[in-house]
Amino acid sequence: MNRAIIRCGLQLSNGAFGLSKSKLSLLTGVATATASGYPLIPLYFPLAPKCCYSTNVRVRSYLQYIKRKIRAPSCPPYNHVCQVGDPVLRSQAANVDPATISGLEVQGVIKTMVKVMRRLECVGLSAPQVGVPLRIVALEYPEKMMEESSPASREARGLSVQPLRIFVNPTVRVLDGRTVLFQEACESISGFSATVPRYLSVEVSGLNENAEPVRWQVSGWPARIIQHEMDHLDGLLYVDRMDSKTFINVKWETHNE
Repeated sequence: MNRAIIRCGLQLSNGAFGLSKSKLSLLTGVATATASGYPLIPLYFPLAPKCCYSTNVRVRSYLQYIKRKIRAPSCPPYNHVCQVGDPVLRSQAANVDPATISGLEVQGVIKTMVKVMRRLECVGLSAPQVGVPLRIVALEYPEKMMEESSPASREARGLSVQPLRIFVNPTVRVLDGRTVLFQEACESISGFSATVPRYLSVEVSGLNENAEPVRWQVSGWPARIIQHEMDHLDGLLYVDRMDSKTFINVKWETHNE
């Protein structure tokens, strides 16, 4: 990147630094000074550019800097959802050793997933979204959300109340190859939404949080949720499947007010 450089001569006078009393001349954008009997001390002052176009530059506020000094950065599993750009969202999640499911580490991941999912009031979450590249997904559609939906929406989307379900090392089998289009969002692409095709009915099988084999045949909106979360385990996001012309900022109208 080009930088503007100012070169000037300074002289020492009466124990203090000051500009030379000699005549200054400006040549080709560079300021120079000469002084009889005094050697020049060239100093260079790089001027900061007005804009920085480097995507590698990270700018933190002073408050963030102090927090980093006082408190070490958090480690996965995070109490927040990783955002698109984080490499963990594009990695292939690893299978969990069934013998470790009852252990503190895996149980801690599951507990964090459920806590974050409920705090954000989302209906599904995968382990990669809290920074852990393991094949674990959680799903829940509480009664409260159902009550907030209109009867027409319930029927059109195939909504149904679902208890908390945990799947470890899940696999999906398509039961109905027909696809349906609905608007879909993701906590890892916060603030955006798009129309995504999903299979109408699927069967998911795997292990639950107690390492017990489980199998679930589901259709409608819960089938969409489980397909969405399964994509996360393979490093896929809904933007990879969406109709790009339907991609929107969910608050676009407020920007025009």
